[in-house]
Amino acid sequence: MRNEMKLELDALSVNEAFARVVVAAFVTPVNPTLEELADVKTAVSEAVTNAVIHGYDKAQGKVMLRGILQDGLLHIEVEDRGKGIEDVEKAMEPLFTTRPELERSGMGFSFMEAFMDHLEVRSKPGEGTLVIMEKRFQNREQDEE
Repeated sequence: MRNEMKLELDALSVNEAFARVVVAAFVTPVNPTLEELADVKTAVSEAVTNAVIHGYDKAQGKVMLRGILQDGLLHIEVEDRGKGIEDVEKAMEPLFTTRPELERSGMGFSFMEAFMDHLEVRSKPGEGTLVIMEKRFQNREQDEE
């Protein structure tokens, strides 16, 4: 079974929780364990939060959440058209943050990498950032009715 979803959210911190719930509902057909569900929700939460806080920096904008679920593989994309990342490698270092005044831990990408099986970050300054994540679930798909 293949299932796809697309969601466009305003770049507001309140929508981070909404994105978590949407992704949790989206993966239910593969019967994820509570740990798998928590991992995916945390990774998506971090990606959306990064887009809101770092991508747009209080400016208006949209965060796009796209997902494909096929044969137990979840492919998630979180994209913004914000200011982009100057140095992706540096940004992905644990504890690195460009917003210390907001008490950011600098662990967002580290959490995404730890909780998902694959993480890729593409960004261009002035154009935005695309975060691509994948997680493989055990083959526990429910039968379609």
